[in-house]
Amino acid sequence: MWQDAVDLRDFYASPMGAAARRILRIHLRRLWPDINGQSLLGLGFATPYLGAFPEASRTIAAMPASQGVLHWPPDEPSLTFLSGESELPLPDLSVDRVLLIHAVECAEQLRPMMREIWRVMAGSGRLIVIAPNRRGIWARLDRTPFGNGRPYTPDQLMRLLRDTMFTPIAAHGALYVPPSRSRMIMSSARAWENIGRHWFHAVGGVVTVEASKQIYAATPYATLSRQRSYAAVPNS
Repeated sequence: MWQDAVDLRDFYASPMGAAARRILRIHLRRLWPDINGQSLLGLGFATPYLGAFPEASRTIAAMPASQGVLHWPPDEPSLTFLSGESELPLPDLSVDRVLLIHAVECAEQLRPMMREIWRVMAGSGRLIVIAPNRRGIWARLDRTPFGNGRPYTPDQLMRLLRDTMFTPIAAHGALYVPPSRSRMIMSSARAWENIGRHWFHAVGGVVTVEASKQIYAATPYATLSRQRSYAAVPNS
């Protein structure tokens, strides 16, 4: 079940959410140090992280209809749009980079959603999926959005990507700071991250997998026709 966009916004406005955003933005920049001139799509609730890539040539955020949509960025023309899980209103091969967060653990049509991402990604495109870590503390507490939906192990997430025509490149852990409401603990999040990344990499709050688009031996995914059909009306 998708989480409400307002609840996600409120989480990232809290000290805990702000710390999570800072940590994961640093983590994402480490994986993608420069995407200059490339287009970026965020899917799920990715807006807290899209600002980490100001050099992207175009940035847009798709929010599933069951989650709801919020205006982003603040005080500027909105770059967000409401979308079905398995129907992105984007042309084939139109996106270079995709960031998927607060999505795979919530999706009701997971594999069709992943195949739709495959469709819109360019042949040389890259995808980063961030999902709650089954072994981590964050997935066990309902007071964070990472405690909702289905958590994953790195192997499970990489298997999902392979099954939906992506090639996993590498899996990483992140978010090692305990999900505490204590401002003191949250203020030391960088130290927790450094220790966890070197010594406790299996128990981070989230699993991150970077993948590329698999373009060999690909089987097109069957989709429902979106064309309208009409029935003849008999003469009276």
